[in-house]
Amino acid sequence: MTTAPICVTCGVQTAPGEPPPDCVICDDERQYLRPEGQRWTTGPAMTTDGYRNDLHPIEPGLTGLVTRPSFAIGQRALLIATPDGNLLWDCVSLVDDDTVAGLQALGGVAVIATSHPHFHGAMVELALALGARVLVPEADAGWVQRPDPRVVRTWSDVKTVLPGVTLVQCGGHFDGSAVAHWAGGAEGRGALLVSDTAAVAADRRHVSFMRSYPNMIPLPGRTVREIAGRMLRLPFDRVYGAWPGRVIDTGGREAVRRSADRYLLWVRP
Repeated sequence: MTTAPICVTCGVQTAPGEPPPDCVICDDERQYLRPEGQRWTTGPAMTTDGYRNDLHPIEPGLTGLVTRPSFAIGQRALLIATPDGNLLWDCVSLVDDDTVAGLQALGGVAVIATSHPHFHGAMVELALALGARVLVPEADAGWVQRPDPRVVRTWSDVKTVLPGVTLVQCGGHFDGSAVAHWAGGAEGRGALLVSDTAAVAADRRHVSFMRSYPNMIPLPGRTVREIAGRMLRLPFDRVYGAWPGRVIDTGGREAVRRSADRYLLWVRP
């Protein structure tokens, strides 16, 4: 573990050295700063404070990675296993020996891909530890807080990263906001990993679309129509959200269609 600073509010790691005065991720209108002000921690400090990562099976070929107790935004990462290598979708903030060993035992990680900057976590540190590459949408490359040309690469529009695993840029929450399509998910019916590009709602029957979730800033209807259109070009039945339990187990495509129609109904004059 390095002592590279990690923002306590968003969980994004910056470059090694002294922390900057402010976290640019949290200064943006889509995030926020805690009332007590800017605070930084490190991986070793998180371990001392009792944080650990939990790897747990979700369905055949899919494993969840989440930090306990919940840290920062509290998102989970999702590991898709394929015969040609594994993809880690989004990242967490804590990288320790147990996490690296656990991921290696599952076949390692060939690629770390991120949905948007809020979920970058310690992606560069984890990639260096596992010999992986990091894929970031080109539109969001300027948000990478720990640039490293050894591992970070950009992409745009649509990119097949492993057989049966495709990244699709949808925009909205961030210009580069993306989803990951896993053709083998949901017993072969297809799964879509949506993160905050189309967040799974509390009822597990809908998704929603926002520029900022914590600050409740909506997106214009035309943008939601474009996001849903890009998602609905893909064959999928299951939708995985960014947090444990936020899953639409079946009927995911219809849920996305229904959710976009509902959103558009309420934003029309």
